[in-house]
Amino acid sequence: MNRFGELIRTKREEKEMLLRHLSAELDIDTALLSKIERGEKTAKREYITLLAKIFELDYNQLFSLWLADQIYKLIENEDLALEALKIAKKELKQSVIK
Repeated sequence: MNRFGELIRTKREEKEMLLRHLSAELDIDTALLSKIERGEKTAKREYITLLAKIFELDYNQLFSLWLADQIYKLIENEDLALEALKIAKKELKQSVIK
């Protein structure tokens, strides 16, 4: 799963922006940005705000994609991943109610 990186690549290409231009905006190496787009590396959380502004994206949606990718990478090979997610979902719902 690499929804965050795929979206960034798609938006960059739609704007006809080169990797080197976006990497300069983020102040990161072009190779690192390429790896982020391919899902080989994780973007730092602080890049989300800037990327949302650059591509005129909703911050909450972009952050949600980024977070979903992080969760998926953490549990993708776990046999009990779905059970763990059910427990976490229940806990999250309870913490929102409080």
